[in-house]
Amino acid sequence: MNILFAAAEANPFIKTGGLADVIGALPAALKKEKCDVRVVMPNYNSISEPIRNQATLVDVVQVQVGWRSQYCGIKQFKQDGITFYLLDNEYYFGRDGVYGYGDDGERFAFFCRAVLDMLPVIDFQPDIIHAHDWHTGMIPLLLKAQYQSLPFYSNIRTVFTIHNLLYQGIFPYSTLWSLFGLDDRYFHAGGVEYYGNISYMKAGIVFADRVTTVSPTYAEEIKMPYYGYGLDGLLRSLGGRLRGIVNGIDTKSYNPATDPYLQTHYRSATNKRLENKAALQEELGLPVRADVPIVAMVTRLVESKGLDLVMRVLDELLYYNDVQFVLLGTGEAMYEDWFRGAAYRHPERLAAEIRFSEGVARRIYAGTDMFLMPSQFEPCGISQLLALRYGSIPIVRETGGLNDTVQSYNEMTGEGNGFTFNSYNAHDMLYTIRRAVSFYQQPKHWKQVMKNAMTGDYSWQTSAREYLDVYREAQMS
Repeated sequence: MNILFAAAEANPFIKTGGLADVIGALPAALKKEKCDVRVVMPNYNSISEPIRNQATLVDVVQVQVGWRSQYCGIKQFKQDGITFYLLDNEYYFGRDGVYGYGDDGERFAFFCRAVLDMLPVIDFQPDIIHAHDWHTGMIPLLLKAQYQSLPFYSNIRTVFTIHNLLYQGIFPYSTLWSLFGLDDRYFHAGGVEYYGNISYMKAGIVFADRVTTVSPTYAEEIKMPYYGYGLDGLLRSLGGRLRGIVNGIDTKSYNPATDPYLQTHYRSATNKRLENKAALQEELGLPVRADVPIVAMVTRLVESKGLDLVMRVLDELLYYNDVQFVLLGTGEAMYEDWFRGAAYRHPERLAAEIRFSEGVARRIYAGTDMFLMPSQFEPCGISQLLALRYGSIPIVRETGGLNDTVQSYNEMTGEGNGFTFNSYNAHDMLYTIRRAVSFYQQPKHWKQVMKNAMTGDYSWQTSAREYLDVYREAQMS
């Protein structure tokens, strides 16, 4: 089966979040299932110079964006046996960063059409175009409205994945005809209309042959008004066209037995892992103690990550419990300032690293005992899977992919790989942290929960087979 992934970002080219991890790892897993998988993404100016220099120009096409005809250079780069196409246009992508520009609607309108226009000249005819998140949401609509009557495109089917429904790509009504040349037959409640504007995300949901989300629980949550952001009714109407498939991680890259960022390599919960703990405490300026549990967060500092719960009870936790707390991340100034102040109040207990570093993040996974994710919502989450892989036991709220991947430890049966709580409540979270700490102080139980965590299968292979099922269903639609 020939599959083309279309996405706004991918590891190792450029990354702003979990989407890049998915696009960087899932194609390799599908390749092991005998698929020819290729990836297309914009050729951003922020992509590293070595990759940009090594990418070779395959061809050039002119892309119609409304009444404008725009240059598109098709560049090719191979990464770990996967072909990546980088679509080049200096006007749209020759700038720093990925998103957040006033003309994002036009930039990704160009990208959506360019994905379809490039196909006849790259010697690759996909059976499935797998479009990811709002940036590619117009591809299924364009294919059905303007391309599928052409012989080359007639048998191509589409799958659309919602990575985070909060970000929908909402733009003015005029975008429909001024950028895409589409008329009002698509502007209605059953089409792309969204409260008087158009939603690229909604276009993907409505017009793709199959729709997926990044976890089964999230697929159910977004059918409810609280999580559905105005699209819950549409999502409920999809029935069997909507399916949740939990993400995996790149277990080759994220491997504590070989990770070059770590002080000491290890395969299980041995004393070698304690060496990483001591090294991390020294690196972050905390007292070097093997007996004290370290609770960690590696996160964007935004409301949805549950930081208000942490702020409510962190002083209480650190005053009355013998624990250390480590935070790594950047985000909203309010949260950054609060954690800086908390570190000032608790210099022996709290290290607040208001920055991001891949190396520090991996050393936190390897050197801490517990990993806190009290999210308001979490479509899938990658961090809890990385924590499990490295042996930092997750403490999570039962939402989205956290609910699908972390099972609360049962001391009676010895089952479970973490600790969970249901209500979005600070003291429920605090109780769960204290419960985890109590088991940390019982070596027999802690050894069992760590074994459960580190022996789990977090690879992409199982998920890849589920995606193959979805692709086959799309082909029969």
